[in-house]
Amino acid sequence: MSRLTVLLTGATGFIGSHLLEALLKQGYQMVILKRSTSNLCRIAHLERQYKSYDVDIQPIEQAFVEHQIDCVIHTASHYGRNGNPISEIVESNLMFGLRILDTCLKFDVKTFINTDTFFNNPNFNQKYLGAYTMSKKHFVDWLQSYSVKFQVVNLKLQHVYGPKDDSSKFIPWFVSQLKQKAKEIELTSGNQKRDFIFVEDVVSAYLTILKNTSSISNFQQFDVGTGESLKLSDFLNQLVDFYRDCHLTSKTTLVFGAKPEREGEIMDIEVDNSGLKRLGWEIRTTRLSAFEKLLEL
Repeated sequence: MSRLTVLLTGATGFIGSHLLEALLKQGYQMVILKRSTSNLCRIAHLERQYKSYDVDIQPIEQAFVEHQIDCVIHTASHYGRNGNPISEIVESNLMFGLRILDTCLKFDVKTFINTDTFFNNPNFNQKYLGAYTMSKKHFVDWLQSYSVKFQVVNLKLQHVYGPKDDSSKFIPWFVSQLKQKAKEIELTSGNQKRDFIFVEDVVSAYLTILKNTSSISNFQQFDVGTGESLKLSDFLNQLVDFYRDCHLTSKTTLVFGAKPEREGEIMDIEVDNSGLKRLGWEIRTTRLSAFEKLLEL
């Protein structure tokens, strides 16, 4: 039986780089789409194990012409954290995805696995994170409308954390403050609840989907989370306690309530991961082992 060929977007990013390595270990033939300017530091150790195409230089179709793509996994995303223009965020999160969608339809790709966010929820304030949330939602709407032509699996990721994440995100920033021995870290109340899931367990969710496509409908969504809703303050205190156990000189104080909540802040969530569990997926990483890898101890 020939190996399946998977096209992966966002392979140089946080989740994508972990996923690329796992898929290669599982024996999949890997094709990635990236930019010629992409930073390859996260996947440098995987050099020559995959075929890459620079979408700012080469047409997307070239990857599909030169390879029989069985499945597309789309993890590329633009968060717009630095005041980027709306058009730039929409171009990355919607238009780029639609160009891939067009190409999938043209070349009869069987399965499209999309990376969505728990922020994409009609019960939440849709102004929260603005263009990012709206552009992700609109792309899922397009995918659903075309799922009559091929299989679409939409994975709604909860709060993913782990090594090699972008330093502009909250948890990596928080860890950097600990390592720099900050005297105090000013925070919001910390009362907002999130489902914190380690990146390795997220990757295993993608692998589970790939192995079970025959038992999944043409359009199906899955929550990817531990199923545990935890206050941010509790998560951070646990992380600090673990760090102190390893570094007895750490005297960083967390000052909750020093900063206001963001407008439209989501204070609670509900996660139903039963769909993934029925496919055989399970959480394998304990929080302490996740902390150890996150802190690179």
